[in-house]
Amino acid sequence: MADYLEGMGGMQDNFQRLWTPHRLVYIEGLQGPKRDNCVFCEAPEKSDEDGLIVYRGKTAYVLLNLFPYNTGHLLVCPYRHVSTYDLATAEETAEIALLTQQAMRTIEQSSGAHGFNIGMNQGQVAGAGIAEHLHQHIVPRWRNDSNFFPIIAKTKAIPKLLGEVRETFANNWVGDA
Repeated sequence: MADYLEGMGGMQDNFQRLWTPHRLVYIEGLQGPKRDNCVFCEAPEKSDEDGLIVYRGKTAYVLLNLFPYNTGHLLVCPYRHVSTYDLATAEETAEIALLTQQAMRTIEQSSGAHGFNIGMNQGQVAGAGIAEHLHQHIVPRWRNDSNFFPIIAKTKAIPKLLGEVRETFANNWVGDA
């Protein structure tokens, strides 16, 4: 690698690389031209188990991320197909906020999370894997688990299967406090 960098006039950046060409099919499929089907529109049409849905609200719902950064990585989505937060209605944004709070309580009580990373990537250039449908990430964190978004630098071990996590959260959902 050093010989290659010398020829390119570059310096090593101290980042390790995890080459995952098998994920290219997933990335291109989601970020390519607009698809006729939307995974976040289709999920509520499935059973909770098949759609990985943890909780269904009036205007929004909560599901597990199929490609989690950590065990229990949830997404909060409006049912309505809308791409950005500013296009969501006041009722949708209020329920997204409420479901986010409830999800945090559920995760904390079910799995003892010590903290959370919460956020939305709006648009492809901002890192949204599915830019056409608004969704908020809730990533549980534990002391000593690792740095933020460890998938960038290392392989992440996910100790529980998605179905097991979905069932635990669904059975222990913490509603209004």
